[in-house]
Amino acid sequence: MEFPQWVIDRVIARQGVLHPYDAFAPARTAFVVIDLQNYFTQPQYQGYCAGAQALFPAVNRLAGALRRAGGLVVWVQTCSDGADVFWSHHHRSMLTAERRARRLAELSASHPGYQLPPGLDVQEDDARVVKRCYSALTPGSSNLDAVLRERGIDTVLLGGAATNVCCESTGRDAMMMDYRSIMVSDALASFTEAEHVAALHNWMLYFGDVLDTAGVIQRLHAGQTAHRSAGQGAQLAAG
Repeated sequence: MEFPQWVIDRVIARQGVLHPYDAFAPARTAFVVIDLQNYFTQPQYQGYCAGAQALFPAVNRLAGALRRAGGLVVWVQTCSDGADVFWSHHHRSMLTAERRARRLAELSASHPGYQLPPGLDVQEDDARVVKRCYSALTPGSSNLDAVLRERGIDTVLLGGAATNVCCESTGRDAMMMDYRSIMVSDALASFTEAEHVAALHNWMLYFGDVLDTAGVIQRLHAGQTAHRSAGQGAQLAAG
């Protein structure tokens, strides 16, 4: 995406360059796709995010490229079972009674709203993570951190919906847990374009990088090339 000059100027003043990462090591990279469930992607559900379905081609393209390069794809789903107890403030104080009842019902693991839609290219070897609140990395929400650390992941690519809610919440926690955290602009959507853009401006200013899928794939290829070159150099040295 294009950034206004004032964002560019402030980012460069802070870190010296607009985009700090020239390459991603695929084996240490995860694409974390958040909440692209029926509840958020299909219009009959309360949580429908109008731009979410349009993300599927970009999400599938990046997921396929990362798998082929040897990286990890993680599908994160929100589950509301028990949420009226463990996240009681949100459900009792921040939702009307009608909205609370619909959220608890439609995001239950037994409801079709919880499921991932068939348009997503979910593979058997991908990781599946269930979270309980906005951030998948806040204590007690999910086992995402354990999944990433078990695979030696240090770089997290973020996609899904909504940009400024669960995706940004998870991304902020990832950054503060010392993961390199990148928002993938064309693999993210919010309820309005204004919310999406504002979230990515704020993210770029303070938390991490913003790239589109083409930029990410380019850096994955650069990481593969660097890995092959290092391996060839080691072989020559050993010979």
